[in-house]
Amino acid sequence: MKNNYPETRTIDQIDEMFGVKVADPFRWLEADIREDADVAAWVAAQNEITSEYLNTLECRAGIQQRLKTLWNYEKFTLPVKRQSRIFFGHNSGLQNQFSLFVQDNEDEPRLLLDPNGWSEDGAAALADYKPAPDGGLVAYQVQESGSDWRTIRIINAGSGENLPDTLDGVKFSGVSWAKDGSGFFYSRYPQPEDGEAHQAINHNQAVYFHHIGDDQSKDRKVYARPDFPEHGFAATVSSDGETLVITVWKGTDDKYEVVLIDLAKPSLEPVALVKGFETAISYIATAEGRHYFLTDKNAQKGRIVSTPVSHPGSEWAEVVAETDSAIAAANIVGNRLFIHYMEDVKSAVRMYALDGAPIGEVALPGIGAAGGFTGEPGDAETFFSFESFNQPPTLYRLHVATGEREVFRRPDAPFDPALYTVRQVFYPTRDGTSIPMFLAHRKDIDLSRGAPTLLYGYGGFNVSVPPAFSVTRLQWMEMGGVYASVNLRGGGEYGKAWHDAGRLLNKQNVFDDFIAAGEYLIGEGVTSKEQLAAFGGSNGGLLVGAVVNQRPDLFAAAIPAVGVMDMLRFHQFTAGRFWIDDYGNPDEETHFANLHAYSPYHNIQSGRDYPAILVTTADTDDRVVPGHSFKYAAALQAADIGDAPHLIRVETRAGHGAGKPTGKIIEEYADMWAFLAEHTGLAPQLG
Repeated sequence: MKNNYPETRTIDQIDEMFGVKVADPFRWLEADIREDADVAAWVAAQNEITSEYLNTLECRAGIQQRLKTLWNYEKFTLPVKRQSRIFFGHNSGLQNQFSLFVQDNEDEPRLLLDPNGWSEDGAAALADYKPAPDGGLVAYQVQESGSDWRTIRIINAGSGENLPDTLDGVKFSGVSWAKDGSGFFYSRYPQPEDGEAHQAINHNQAVYFHHIGDDQSKDRKVYARPDFPEHGFAATVSSDGETLVITVWKGTDDKYEVVLIDLAKPSLEPVALVKGFETAISYIATAEGRHYFLTDKNAQKGRIVSTPVSHPGSEWAEVVAETDSAIAAANIVGNRLFIHYMEDVKSAVRMYALDGAPIGEVALPGIGAAGGFTGEPGDAETFFSFESFNQPPTLYRLHVATGEREVFRRPDAPFDPALYTVRQVFYPTRDGTSIPMFLAHRKDIDLSRGAPTLLYGYGGFNVSVPPAFSVTRLQWMEMGGVYASVNLRGGGEYGKAWHDAGRLLNKQNVFDDFIAAGEYLIGEGVTSKEQLAAFGGSNGGLLVGAVVNQRPDLFAAAIPAVGVMDMLRFHQFTAGRFWIDDYGNPDEETHFANLHAYSPYHNIQSGRDYPAILVTTADTDDRVVPGHSFKYAAALQAADIGDAPHLIRVETRAGHGAGKPTGKIIEEYADMWAFLAEHTGLAPQLG
C-alpha cells in the first residue's frame, strides 16, 4: 500500500524547544482547507485513494444497508416542561436532524422546528433550545457544518412564528431566561476576522442580556473581565429569578469561580462568591431561601452544600455529605434533591429532602446509564432516560411526590436487546490499579477461539464513559464482534482522584490502562492480537495514536478519530488553549518533555510494523482542527511502518461530531466497520 499514497511535500521546519530540536515537516498542512489551495488539493488526493481502497471491501455496501435498517426507528430526546407545555426532540428514523416538537397538556404533539429543511445536505442542525419560563417563546441555537459557532433565534411556541431576533458570535454558551420572559442572558465572543473563524484562538467572552425584539447591537453587556481575556462565563438565572449566577471558567478543568449579580439591583457590584479556581463548584438551584451547589471542596467524589440567599457566602452548610460513589449530577425538582451517583460506572439516583434527609432511591429499570431529572423546585414531575449497550433510551415520567414512574416514550427498535449480553470486568493495570471495563456481544458468539474485538476508550477531561446505547456499536456486536468499553483513569467515573491520575504528568497512566485492557482481553481468550482493534475520538483519538506508537504489535487495526495529534502546538488553535488543564502547557519545560514523549505525530516508530490505520476527521472541525489529523496521516505515510494501509478519511461540511447528519454518520461508520472487519478477520453477519 505504501507506494500508492499521494506524494506529500515536506518543508524544512525545525523548532528548538528547551534545547530539543523538533522537526515539523508537515506544518503547512495546518492551514485552513477553505483558505489554502495546496491543503485542499492534498485532502482531495487523500480522499480519492481512501475511497478507492474502501471500494475494494466487499462487505462495505452490506454494512451500510444494514446500518440504515438498524437506524430506522423513531427516536426521542429528553422532554423539557414549562408550565403546561412539554418540548422534546424527535426523529422519525433516518432524518438527518432531530426536529423539535411541543405538546400542550395531553394534546397530540405538534412540530415546532424542523432543521431538515435548513440546508440541502442536512448539515444545519438544531444544536440546543431553551423555552421561556411560561413556555411561550423558545430560544434555539443553529449550528452550521458542525462548527462550535452558533446563531440564536427565537420562535413563538404557540403560533410557530419566528421572531426577527438573530444573535451571532455565540460559542460555548447556553441561554438563561429572565423570570418574566422579557429576554435572556447568553455569552458571546467578539466576531472573528474573515477567514479566522475555524482556527483563531477565542478571547474576551462576555455575558449579555438580550431583550426580546431588540437588535443584537442593543444587547446590554452584563459581565466581562477584559483584564482576564482567557476567562469564559456561563450565566444562569436562579430558580427564584432574583440572582444571576455566573460560573467563571478558564479551561477544561472543573475549577471555577462563582459571581452573583442581584437582578433586582443590577447597579450593585457583583458579589464574588467563590474565588481562586481552586475547586469544582456548580449551581444546582435556589429553594427555601438558600442557593444549592455541588462541589468537590473537601470531597473528591462530590457533596452538596448551600448558602443563604440573603447573605451569600456568609456561611456554608453541608446538605449531603460525600459518599463512596462519585456524583455525576444533581438537581432540585419538587423541593427534592435528585443526586445521580456513579457506582462502578453504573447509574444510581437517590432522593433527599432539602435538609439532606434521605428519602429513597429512584427505581431504575436495570443496570445501565440514566440521565435527566431536571426541572424547577416547584415542579410536580420530572423526566429521565435509561439505556444500556443493548437497550436504546426509554423516556420516563417520574411523579416526585410518590416516586412512581411511567413510560413517556419507548422506542420500537428493529432489533432484539435480549440477543445481547453485557457484563463488567475489572483488570489490573501496569501499576496494579483495578480498571473497570464493559464487554458486550451477541449471546450466541463462541468465544472459545476469541472474536474480533473493538476496544474503545477516552480517558480525559473528567469525562465519564457510561454503558450507553449507540446504533453503530450495536451493529458491531450484531456483525459478530465484541465491544469493549474501558473506563480509563483521566475520566470522572470515580471522582477527582481518578481524573488527576490520568492528566498532566500522569497522562501515561491512561495509555498504560488501555494497553493493559488489550492484554487482558487477549489473556482471557476474548480476542487475539490479530483480532483486536483500537478506537477513540477527540482525546480518545490522541489515546489511539499514542498507544499504537507505544505498542504497534498489540493491535490489528486502529481508528483515531478527530484526534489531538500534535501535542506541542495544540494550544495555538481555537479551543486548544483550554486543554492545557488536562495536558499541560507545551511552553513550559516540564510539560514539554512529557508531551513530546507521547505526542502521536512526533513518535511514529519507523522500522516497526504498524497495524492498519484509518484516520478520520472533518474539514470544518473547529474544536480539534483537522490539521492535527492531516499532519499525523502524512507522517504515517512517510514512515517505514510496514505494508498495512494507513489512510485518512476527511468528511466535508462536518465538524467535531455534533450536528453531523444521519446520512453522513451512516456512511462514515459503514466505512470504518468495513475497514476494521477486513483487518480483524470479522465476517460480518448482516441481520
